[in-house]
Amino acid sequence: MKIATFNINGIKARLIALPDWLKQAQPDVVLLQEIKSVDENFPAEVFEDLGYQVHTQGQKSFNGVAILSKLPLEDVTLGLPGTLANGDPDEQARWIEATVIGKTAVRLCGLYLPNGNPVPGPKYDYKLDWMNRLLDRAKDLLNSEEPALMAGDYNIIPQAEDAAHPDKWREDALFRPESRAAYRRILNLGFTEAFRARTAGPGHYSFWDYQAGAWNRNDGIRIDHFLMTPQCADLLRDCQIDADIRGHEKPSDHVPVWVDIDA
Repeated sequence: MKIATFNINGIKARLIALPDWLKQAQPDVVLLQEIKSVDENFPAEVFEDLGYQVHTQGQKSFNGVAILSKLPLEDVTLGLPGTLANGDPDEQARWIEATVIGKTAVRLCGLYLPNGNPVPGPKYDYKLDWMNRLLDRAKDLLNSEEPALMAGDYNIIPQAEDAAHPDKWREDALFRPESRAAYRRILNLGFTEAFRARTAGPGHYSFWDYQAGAWNRNDGIRIDHFLMTPQCADLLRDCQIDADIRGHEKPSDHVPVWVDIDA
């Protein structure tokens, strides 16, 4: 089973690039972030024509997540459990999960973690609050003792080697010590980070800014991740970044990351 995560930075802007990649890469399931569309305006028929069923949690103009799947899905759930720190419901569309049925049933959680900039400020407070709720959901997934993964745009640079120029990110919400510590708390519960389980060392990125020729200079960062429960990590066969599509016409500033699991 090939599962991909891809922050597409606007579905309308990617109506050629995304189907082209799907035809080339042939993933069974894709977790999308930043669709930037309300549900009723998402062009589902484009992907249904390619054999995918489509589920979205949309939001006008920004955020929004989706699942595209060629395999049967069960128990599709929208929204990260829990409330904001002040007790209010979280209205932002950043979480979708479902059970995909292959040889083995696997619980998939697609996420778009808040960026958090500027620091300090309410956006950074929201990021850390969201990560506390993510920690709670991660514990529940582990307690289920079933194959499960959480994948998406984490907006976290885990280590200095995950940035071409880490010094310029030191005060950014993506690389702040508090952000990285919150990420490690989740990882250290017992999750496996799929890409680092397969590939070591610097020079591997999943995001290049549109500004200042970042792609041409390979000035990237790695912020799109797969975290797997032990039962899912046991099924891992490969994890790769399709970096080359960043150089294609009208690309997202992110590229797909995918895993191949024996399921």
